[in-house]
Amino acid sequence: MRRLFGTDGIRGTANVEPMTAETALKVAVAAGRRFIRGDHKHRVVIGKDTRLSGYMLEPALTAGFISIGMDVVLLGPMPTPAVAMLTRSLRADLGVVISASHNPYDDNGIKLFGPDGYKLSDEIEAEIERDIDADLPRAAPDKLGRARRLDDGAAVGRYIEFVKATFPKGLRLDGLKIVVDCANGAAYRAAPTVLWELGADVVTIGVEPDGFNINRGCGATDTRVMQEQVVAHGAHLGIALDGDADRLIMVDEVGTVIDGDQLMGLIARSWAESQRLAGGGIAATVMSNLGLERFLGGIGIALDRAPVGDRYVVELMRAKGYNVGGEQSGHVVLSDYATTGDGLVAALQVLAVVLQRARPASEVCRVFAPMPQKLRNVRLNGSDPMKTDGVRAAIAAAEGTLKGTGRLLVRKSGTEPLVRVMAEGEDEAMVARVVDDVVAAIARAGAG
Repeated sequence: MRRLFGTDGIRGTANVEPMTAETALKVAVAAGRRFIRGDHKHRVVIGKDTRLSGYMLEPALTAGFISIGMDVVLLGPMPTPAVAMLTRSLRADLGVVISASHNPYDDNGIKLFGPDGYKLSDEIEAEIERDIDADLPRAAPDKLGRARRLDDGAAVGRYIEFVKATFPKGLRLDGLKIVVDCANGAAYRAAPTVLWELGADVVTIGVEPDGFNINRGCGATDTRVMQEQVVAHGAHLGIALDGDADRLIMVDEVGTVIDGDQLMGLIARSWAESQRLAGGGIAATVMSNLGLERFLGGIGIALDRAPVGDRYVVELMRAKGYNVGGEQSGHVVLSDYATTGDGLVAALQVLAVVLQRARPASEVCRVFAPMPQKLRNVRLNGSDPMKTDGVRAAIAAAEGTLKGTGRLLVRKSGTEPLVRVMAEGEDEAMVARVVDDVVAAIARAGAG
């Protein structure tokens, strides 16, 4: 059993174990020792989002890496995919992102990337956990590392140029009015700049971070304000990122949400038509709508499912040779460009299709009719209701009801103390009923 790492690094309430300065230092020492290979001077890059607690965790991690002889390059607020890209660009041995992604400000997390820019495997994370409390060797006084911060704007500028280079040559965004919601998070500078430099008329939301307002009433997990602003400004579409900008949700010109499944379907079809789609399929997760699977199957594209978590999607993509993958929640991974989900890169691919089709986003971006699907979350109070006879019986009954017409998924969240109950099927009322029955059984067992 892993006690620190979940589906997306280490995450928890700031200044409460494991999100304390003490544990962050230990993680840096254990992770750094794991990636010291050879006699060269080793380097780690550290980026963060805009949470107040980043000021506590960043120096703790820095001290840990310096203590074992690694130099540290501090990037400041930077999207997760930017840190992955700069880990490779700066030829670093390790990349670190201090972020809790879409969670509220009082949470924080630590994500680790290897020198290839990919998130670490379960096996390597287990090795790091094993060494957290070990008495690992430290550097001699003359072998300590150094820390430097990239010149203000240098890191962001490199990422901006990288993202712009993924947009098709010869295309510009002139004539498009775009609302962009940066969730008061890590992309608050990069995202509006990329869109403006490509020619768009940009309306911004969530670009005034104060340490507390990340993801609060904005961003990819709360698109209501963006939907209103798209309609109010007569914009052609809206782009919403989450706190670390690896997640994307879009909105068409009438304010209708376009989720990750629709975005994957749109990009996969477009890339297949231009013979860019690799491997004859895409990687999604167990949460993706059956409607997406049926749509892709109808045009000869396979859909393979991974466990929830964008790094599991990436592992499946690498195993199958796919270059498109993602999650319904908005992680879209395009491995021709990035090693992890990148909301800005994915948004530009969608914008390219909208421009090429010369039709409204409402016509271009809704590529399939979703099958009725319902998701409810049940907060855990420390117990494990999944092991009780009542919950097991409710799940079995629900699966029997949906057999042949839909499916049920009940799983613990890897990033929050929640059980997620999702069902989908052809009968919307039946789907709602089975979800409610399972949620009620979990609540009776002591959660909620």
